[in-house]
Amino acid sequence: MSTKRKWIAWLVGIVVLTHILAFLLFFFQDEIIFQKKKLAKDFHFKFDQDQYQETFEEYFIATEDGEKIDALLFRTTLKSKGLILYFHGNADNLMRWGRYSVDFTKLGYDILMIDYRGYGKSTGQPTERDLYKDALTVAQWASKFLSPKKLIIYGRSLGSAVASNLATAVTPDLLILETPFDELKGVVYEPLKPLLKIFPLHANFSNRLFLSKVKCRKIIIHGTLDQVVPLSSALRLKPLLSKDDLFVIVEGASHRNLRDFPTFHKTLADALN
Repeated sequence: MSTKRKWIAWLVGIVVLTHILAFLLFFFQDEIIFQKKKLAKDFHFKFDQDQYQETFEEYFIATEDGEKIDALLFRTTLKSKGLILYFHGNADNLMRWGRYSVDFTKLGYDILMIDYRGYGKSTGQPTERDLYKDALTVAQWASKFLSPKKLIIYGRSLGSAVASNLATAVTPDLLILETPFDELKGVVYEPLKPLLKIFPLHANFSNRLFLSKVKCRKIIIHGTLDQVVPLSSALRLKPLLSKDDLFVIVEGASHRNLRDFPTFHKTLADALN
């Protein structure tokens, strides 16, 4: 085969492979977006408790359409300054995310973490619309039964859009977003983005849209080496911040290890003092 024909064969192969990847992205995107792990109804959570953290309490919060959202409330052993509503990333369940609660209880905050529909022991199937509705239901439940004197909304990765959407519907004292994207398509591999016109995403999860409507103070924390949510995607949110807001870039941090860096904890401590 001539060199010219080899190049043509390579180009055709790349085009075909790219379209196959786009096809798979479109038809299996729900499984990619919502990487949920179920837990048995009788599963008992167990975490290594810290000196700042009492044993947790578990609640099942009813939704308008009859589903149950599993929630864990971790209480600080210090004098409580308020409540943090925490919305986790797109993978696993509270068995993974619960261990991060100590980052907040040690600062004097109670923290309520939930599993989205279909995650852990929560019932139903996740959709973008239902995640937003359930977050509001949880916030209303917390207001009624926990009566926090201060409310912080915290969202990580996919949960950042859930958090920022909720912050447009309630009036938190502070919104903190960890490793957020501008919108879901902002995390799609760059060469595949043109194909989104042919195979569009089912969900938007647009922090860009929601942040423009959030009235409270906002803090964004992101790492320079994030290979899941590129820093460039998060930086597109920066123009939506006010002069009192913060955009903290953690040098050398990736998507999953921000809490390994002192800058992360100092940012939280300063914000939650």
